[in-house]
Amino acid sequence: MAKKIQEEEQSRDNVVDAIKMLAKERGIDEEVLIKAVEEGIVTAFKREFGGSNKKDGEIKEVFAEIDRETGEIFVYKLVTIEEEVLDPNNEISLEDAVAMTGDEDLELGDQIEVGIEVDKLGRLAATAAKNAISQKVKGAESQRIMSEFGGKIGEITSGTILRKDARNVYVDIDRAEAVLTKNEQVRGEEYPTNKTMKFLVLNVDEVNGHPTVVLSRSNNALVKKLFELEVPEIKSGLVQVMGVSRDPGQRSKVAVRSRDENIDAKGSCVGPRGQRVQEIMNELGGEKIDIVDWNEDPAFFLSEALQPAKATRVDIEIIPREDGKDEKHATIVVPDQQFSLAIGRGGQNVKLAARLTGFKIDIKKESDDASEAAQKMIDKFEVVDEGEES
Repeated sequence: MAKKIQEEEQSRDNVVDAIKMLAKERGIDEEVLIKAVEEGIVTAFKREFGGSNKKDGEIKEVFAEIDRETGEIFVYKLVTIEEEVLDPNNEISLEDAVAMTGDEDLELGDQIEVGIEVDKLGRLAATAAKNAISQKVKGAESQRIMSEFGGKIGEITSGTILRKDARNVYVDIDRAEAVLTKNEQVRGEEYPTNKTMKFLVLNVDEVNGHPTVVLSRSNNALVKKLFELEVPEIKSGLVQVMGVSRDPGQRSKVAVRSRDENIDAKGSCVGPRGQRVQEIMNELGGEKIDIVDWNEDPAFFLSEALQPAKATRVDIEIIPREDGKDEKHATIVVPDQQFSLAIGRGGQNVKLAARLTGFKIDIKKESDDASEAAQKMIDKFEVVDEGEES
């Protein structure tokens, strides 16, 4: 008998300990979980016993309480003191109420708590606790995800790859499961299980009624945020990232400017012996990064954006439009031997430069430019000669 009592006490302690441990792991208030279990016990009691304690009428008010220290479970009902008891499940005589409580100040109409003896309460409580905890954990985690990550949209978070299927990669981020959809993955990038990576928190969406954190590895903002993490001058505001254009997994161009004439924006981003930019490139799986100086002079900025090619001349044409979105065209002349470099493989370099600057760009060789200039000169003289003959 003593052994049975000891086992029951250990079981009760284990229930409370388990609730406390789960609350700590999931970042949920343990009192919230305990109250959920108490509510679950009442629900299970009413379902199994019809709220009637197997006889008489329905019990109107049933409650459960778990002792926070011992884990002991109490189920009780509220009964009203009546002169004539017509409903034994919900009423009690004044004489019986005083005898039960020892309180001689009780009066007709008062309510007292009366314990309910329930067979197999332990099994009932265990089932109720399991169901209540499961539901409460889901609800609390949903609320936590919405409040915590809803405020982190556009920020960087670290996560560990859990698994992947044909379309999505699932990531563990701070006690929450997030998803990296096919559209937000980088083509050719590997996502092996247990690998830790950095992600951009894109948004929090409702999926099957449950909030899900959506991540990105391909968004331009990921590059900008990585620079903010790695470069103190950017984090402090002394250097600004003015724009990013990106071919995810292949190459990025990042335009920066200094707000302090004593600080070299490009040098700050590159870092000593190139360590800062190398760290970012490593995080992006070897993606190449061109850091260029932003300038309010579009010709200078265009020349910078075309790096690593060197421009010898930049001609700009801006065509005003009524909607305010002016058409911006630029013709950039480069040495013949750098023509392929300026274009880039598959046109990548000039495309990234165009996205970064907002200009439509045509690349021209110096030799072609010289030929065109000579032809224009010839055409001019031909026009003059014709005028003289007339």
